[in-house]
Amino acid sequence: MTAATQTGKQARRGLRLGTLEMNEIGLLVILALLYAVFGATTNGFLSANNQISILRDGASIAIAAWAVTLIIIAGEIDVSVGPMVAFTSVCLAFLLQWHAPALIAILAALLVGAAFGTLAGMLRAYAGMPSFVATLGLWSALRGLAFFTTNALPVTFPDNDLLDSLSDQWFGIPASAVVMLILFGIFTFVSRKTAYGRSIFAIGGNASAAELCGIPVARIRVLLFTTSGVMSALAGVLLTARLGSGNAGTASGLEFDVIAAVVIGGTSLSGGRGSMLGSLLGVFVITLIGNGLVLRGINPFFQEVVRGVIIVLAVLANILVSRFRERRRGAR
Repeated sequence: MTAATQTGKQARRGLRLGTLEMNEIGLLVILALLYAVFGATTNGFLSANNQISILRDGASIAIAAWAVTLIIIAGEIDVSVGPMVAFTSVCLAFLLQWHAPALIAILAALLVGAAFGTLAGMLRAYAGMPSFVATLGLWSALRGLAFFTTNALPVTFPDNDLLDSLSDQWFGIPASAVVMLILFGIFTFVSRKTAYGRSIFAIGGNASAAELCGIPVARIRVLLFTTSGVMSALAGVLLTARLGSGNAGTASGLEFDVIAAVVIGGTSLSGGRGSMLGSLLGVFVITLIGNGLVLRGINPFFQEVVRGVIIVLAVLANILVSRFRERRRGAR
């Protein structure tokens, strides 16, 4: 390898890293602006209680977003997150109502999430069903099951020390936020430092080429959706601990917040590109906007308009960045 070739590769690597950092720096600037605007115009926004509330709300989105980030990097999509959270929450509440040991009930709820996630993954990997269709069917079935089994009523359960601790604060911050950060570290390591993580990026870049290289594409797709089911179930467990009941109507629209956060974080919907740090920053952009709008008393229906605009703008930005990169590669 000549010195010129090596220098060229290093320069291209630097450009890629610089682009990734610019995306994250841009999100940090947006977060700073949101804090400045809402802090100056909204009473109570900068209070300690509200910051704890932001962390707790952000954790509900982020825990599911870690798995969805990997799914989208692989070129797939999962829209079943919200109903999965609600249904596992209801399952956990029923088990606790029937006096099952809390740890057993939580593990059972996680297994329910894993089972439904695996079902969606198998439909995608082995039946050839588009992931959007498979998870949309799951979205409808799980939401219907949750309402059917509860008659649309909250499912209460006796006081439980383990769930109380999950709804409390650890080290001065919400327990769900601690779990979120631990999982962030795990998913970041897996996506960046393991062969499994590199395989996910390869599948998102070109699934056929990845399979020719010996990557077990079908198996990885199933595992991705299984992981998403477990993460959604874990979010359901933490939400149940926070609310003190299981509710079929909970987490409504969560899947859109998750996808919006991941896309805002720079993960390409066409696959092959994304990062956990970007998703983390995207989660807090979404959470801060929602929190600020609520504190300002903005009409809830208009909040949905804002969320939709954010999603469209994020996807548009992704498309423009992808086209720019393709033109730059072509110019070389």
